Amino acid sequence: MIYSRILGTGSYLPERILTNADLEKTLDTSDAWIVERTGIRSRHILADHESATTMAYDASIRALEAAGRSFSDIDLIIAATSTPENVFPGVSCLLQKRFDIGGCPAFDLNASACAGFVYGLGIADQFIRNGSVKTALVLGTEVMSRVMDWTDRTTCILFGDGAGAVVLGADSKPGVISTHLHADGRFADVLYLETSMARREGDAPKKPGLQMSGNSLFRQAVTILGDLFDETLSAGGVDRSAIDWLIPHQANVRIIQAMARKLQLPLERVVMTLETQGNTSSASIPLALDTAIRDGRIQRGETLLLEGFGGGLAWGSALIQY
Repeated sequence: MIYSRILGTGSYLPERILTNADLEKTLDTSDAWIVERTGIRSRHILADHESATTMAYDASIRALEAAGRSFSDIDLIIAATSTPENVFPGVSCLLQKRFDIGGCPAFDLNASACAGFVYGLGIADQFIRNGSVKTALVLGTEVMSRVMDWTDRTTCILFGDGAGAVVLGADSKPGVISTHLHADGRFADVLYLETSMARREGDAPKKPGLQMSGNSLFRQAVTILGDLFDETLSAGGVDRSAIDWLIPHQANVRIIQAMARKLQLPLERVVMTLETQGNTSSASIPLALDTAIRDGRIQRGETLLLEGFGGGLAWGSALIQY
């Protein structure tokens, strides 16, 4: 049997930090209001010279260094992003150019938004398991600050910029135990980011920037993720007590707390970067994973449960022995 195993992780966060106090100056909001409802105190905002690709490059370099791999070892690149600088070529191909490698498959995922990294991980795992790939680079990179309506206090307070990357390698021992991917387009209007390029003549224009029905999204997330956990644990043949760490998508502290209760897991065993990074969409899970590995919380041999939930609606999980 061939399995995929996490060989290394890396991340990148822009230097500029936007605090809740900064937002108080331009919005009818307050630090206390934001923290109470979201758990967020600050977020990172990229500089004018940076992009989804530059952040992905820096995160990937760190992941490859941690994995002891070089550019030439990469057989597959999957970049999860909803905010690339081009429609095409994608971030994945621009990374190939920066790495000066060619020939291996490289593609972007944008349909699954905040669940994009888990989708990418699941796809890369299948490539490795079927023997066509030995080393895969999977990453999430997001420039959420450039698609925000900064006058809309219900959304702009939530998001930040950043990138996280993981190097997966083929191994004879289980690493990625299972992945589970789902979507339901019936809830497409709950969370969306429109592009006007393909709008037909006569179509009514939608509001600019990211649009979200927060209450509806919260209700759907709690229900769907609860079922997802049951599915994941059953497929992996493990009990809740076997989970050492939950690494969730960093959307909202109340959703994360609800998921911890579902797993009967103390919050000390949940990796949360939300307070200082905000919601970085598809980058949030690899950012949180890299943070907890580098600070020593996550150790080799421990069992991890990753979950993501976002626009589509799309959601997914990965059960991993690190």
